[in-house]
Amino acid sequence: MGSSAAAATTDSDEPVTPAGRLFLQPQMNQIIYCVIGFKNPIDIDSLKSQVRSSLMLTHPRFSSLMVRDSRGRERWHKTTHIDLDRHVIVLHDPVSSSSDDDETAVNDYLADLSTGSGLPTDKPMWEFHLLIAHKVGIFRIHHALGDGISLMSMFLASCRRADDEEKLPTLASGKSKGVNKRKGLWVLLCGFVAMVWFSLVFVVEFMLRCLWVCDRKTEISGGDGVELWPRKLATAKFRLQDMKLVKKAVPNATINDVLFGVISSGISRYLDHRKPNALPEGVQITGVAMTNLREQPGLQELSDLMRSNSGSSWGNKFGMLLLPIYYHNSKSNGDPLAYLKRSKVMIDKKKQSVEGHFSYKIGLFVMTYFGPKVATWLNYRILCNTSFTISNILGPQEEITVGGNPITYLRASSSSLPHALTMHMVSYAERADMQILVAKDIIPDPAFLAKCFEEALLDMKEAAAAITET
Repeated sequence: MGSSAAAATTDSDEPVTPAGRLFLQPQMNQIIYCVIGFKNPIDIDSLKSQVRSSLMLTHPRFSSLMVRDSRGRERWHKTTHIDLDRHVIVLHDPVSSSSDDDETAVNDYLADLSTGSGLPTDKPMWEFHLLIAHKVGIFRIHHALGDGISLMSMFLASCRRADDEEKLPTLASGKSKGVNKRKGLWVLLCGFVAMVWFSLVFVVEFMLRCLWVCDRKTEISGGDGVELWPRKLATAKFRLQDMKLVKKAVPNATINDVLFGVISSGISRYLDHRKPNALPEGVQITGVAMTNLREQPGLQELSDLMRSNSGSSWGNKFGMLLLPIYYHNSKSNGDPLAYLKRSKVMIDKKKQSVEGHFSYKIGLFVMTYFGPKVATWLNYRILCNTSFTISNILGPQEEITVGGNPITYLRASSSSLPHALTMHMVSYAERADMQILVAKDIIPDPAFLAKCFEEALLDMKEAAAAITET
């Protein structure tokens, strides 16, 4: 990442939030990649015009430079001019000479970007790469500007529904079914005790992970320095209808429960492939997930996100959860839905705790009173002591267009972490694509891992269908 100038600061500059400062540290320097597949060839002038007139350029984060004051603290400095030619990067030729497949070529390009140089700080920290030969656009946005909820809402504010270009996309709310508030005192008391107990257990585990507790080494383990290793990227593709069918097979299950059951089953399958019978049953493999802490779950209206005093405010407002899965031999484990049932039990306990809020508050406390170096060390230790990262962003329920050009898919990934395995899932219309970014010297075959996840869902679907028929 380029150096920033201290001399450019003024009294009107806005301080970078503690979470934003964390993502600007060298060890945690995170860039988000939003991948947009277009149905028709890209009209460069039309797309530039769309960007120029979008709400994005009116947002202070996308029209400010990241500078440092005389004390070295990061601040947002409003710039008076944005040169779109420096932000919209057009690549006319295919980005890979070794692949005739558009998806593989784009994934290879993203894998190279994930370990490449950061975004320069002599311009607002975002870029839009247009891969003309592949009909793909890639938003490259620094995580200091905002999290996935903020950025998805910003992007969709410029989109329209494909079936009615006068309407904005309809977003899945992510809300769970309402609960009966007319509960007895005993039920409320039990719920409070459960919240206190699970919060205490998970907070203690969280603190131990910061210090010395570490996953057992497996064929997917990363570690210190792995964020610098070369990457490969593959895509696992799911049908939301299949996931919905599976979740109906287990009472009160959610799409997130299904996703984690698929990950648990898929990783077990992959480990069986790499080293059969090398691990004992039940070995814990811990993932790190980010949870939205805004007042309303799901994606937010842009007007809500723009209000600094809103509970749905713009920026990075998420907590960290430790989500363990357990290895089970895929050949001896006869019931595919067992992975879903175990995942649901674990996630239900997490929902009853305040682990996400605790991780967010402790992060703010450490950044404020101990500085970015200590906060970065703690976050880096958690990543080194766990095995993978997972995120899930809800997208529009119907197909959408940008500037009249229909979008065929939405995907997301990020720059590298100490994890050798990073997964980001985005739903779009009736599909969900999961980008699987791996350190290729540790996981050389991410396409096979993607197939393990896809087959895990299909097996669960078959088992769920059998239950429905009986």
